[in-house]
Amino acid sequence: MNHAPYFYLGLAISLMSSVLWYSWHLWSKVPFFSIANATPSINADVEWHPPNATGINNLTTAINGTDVYGFIFNSSMTPGDDYGVYNFCNMPHVRRKEYKRPDDGFELKYVEVDNTFPIEPYPWSCSDESLFYYGQPQNGNHSAHTYWRGYQSPSNPFQPSGFQNSSCQFPQITRDGLEDSWRHGRDLWEVYHDMLRFLPGVRQGVEVEVTYRVTGNVITSQVAGMVVSGMYGTEEDVPLLKQPSTVDSLEPTYSCPPASDLFNHIKSTSAWAQHLDLSQPLFNTLDSVSDVPSSSSSFHVSWDHYFDNLSARLCHQKPLPCKIGDPSRCVTQDNANAVFRLGEWEYSYIYRDAPESLSASAGSFGVWIAELTQNIRDMVDGKSRVLYRHNIAHDGSLARLLSILQVEVMVWPGMGSEVVFEVYSKKENGNWYIRVLWGGKVLRSSSPQLGVIDMVPLDQVLAYFDGLVGVRASRVVAFCTSS
Repeated sequence: MNHAPYFYLGLAISLMSSVLWYSWHLWSKVPFFSIANATPSINADVEWHPPNATGINNLTTAINGTDVYGFIFNSSMTPGDDYGVYNFCNMPHVRRKEYKRPDDGFELKYVEVDNTFPIEPYPWSCSDESLFYYGQPQNGNHSAHTYWRGYQSPSNPFQPSGFQNSSCQFPQITRDGLEDSWRHGRDLWEVYHDMLRFLPGVRQGVEVEVTYRVTGNVITSQVAGMVVSGMYGTEEDVPLLKQPSTVDSLEPTYSCPPASDLFNHIKSTSAWAQHLDLSQPLFNTLDSVSDVPSSSSSFHVSWDHYFDNLSARLCHQKPLPCKIGDPSRCVTQDNANAVFRLGEWEYSYIYRDAPESLSASAGSFGVWIAELTQNIRDMVDGKSRVLYRHNIAHDGSLARLLSILQVEVMVWPGMGSEVVFEVYSKKENGNWYIRVLWGGKVLRSSSPQLGVIDMVPLDQVLAYFDGLVGVRASRVVAFCTSS
């Protein structure tokens, strides 16, 4: 099915979202913090290590290539034999057919999933779904199950930009996106319940063992409802955890000026300017079709807006746009492919190729990392009964997570992208280990501290996180409040 964007997060981080080389000068390695307070007896390597050199982070390939590295952008259905390939419309994730079961000597103890949601809809009909908004007291009279039905008044002379003749309410997941979210939840259930007998089988009363978390963007809650239904087949009331919008660590929204400055610096380098200059002819072509003014800074500081627009159309199998009043002037598939290559290059450069990317990501997403490590420690120490946490967030959240994990090959997290953290104990000696899955496969990191994260001693990984962000995010606080 086709869908809008989604994404989740957790120990078995299934950041169900949907996400992204370098051919020029790299600066010296930039450590985030000293590691004096890392886990005792373990020397944590918290320096930045470059990603693999591939076509994705090669600017020459991004500008002059033809296809998009075999990636899929035109359907959320991936042929069975090709499952595992990057599909922006519906990213590969944990599912029973491909899941690699660990040796019998390992016992699964904890899972946290970080997941993205499907992308925002475009001006299409949403009359085949309902957005429910109501509140009711825990004890007392119940509310009617009221929902929004979008409409546009013919008497209102002001029309929303980009949503003319649309019954959708931005932000809203399309029906296809909701269906894909349900399928994603069912795939997770078939692995962690049916195959591994890990998740409790009854939804009612399991809040102490299974939790779901969302951000302030209502799309994440729309996705969460379908994921929970896909997992537990329930229509009962289910709580969704949400932090205050101004300090949410999952979105993230807490203030960290030094991290923002680093991301801004990454986009002010000669490499960034070069990629915009070399792709100017493509900007001119798309502007002439879309009537976006060349002076529009939001459309011309990156390829983000054109990427979102074109990928959403193709994922829903809509035709590429033509100029209003001139159907002979249309965006071509070659144009779209070029936009996708450049978008993938941008995500790789921002979150992995630039040496400052690790510090920027650790500062802006480090609080969530500190929460993850504390969740694991509480489980190991017997202080928490929660065995499965599912976080539904955004592609920017997942990109920062992949940056912190120093993934070997960075891509733009596509729809339904997920990172899953699985914590195991070894039956014979009681030692703890961790496995991290990205796109349903073991994540490979450029960091020597992490490497192939497949049954790596837990202390080794926690020492890396502590070295970057500090216990209870102490280093993040120091970094974000520094002048």
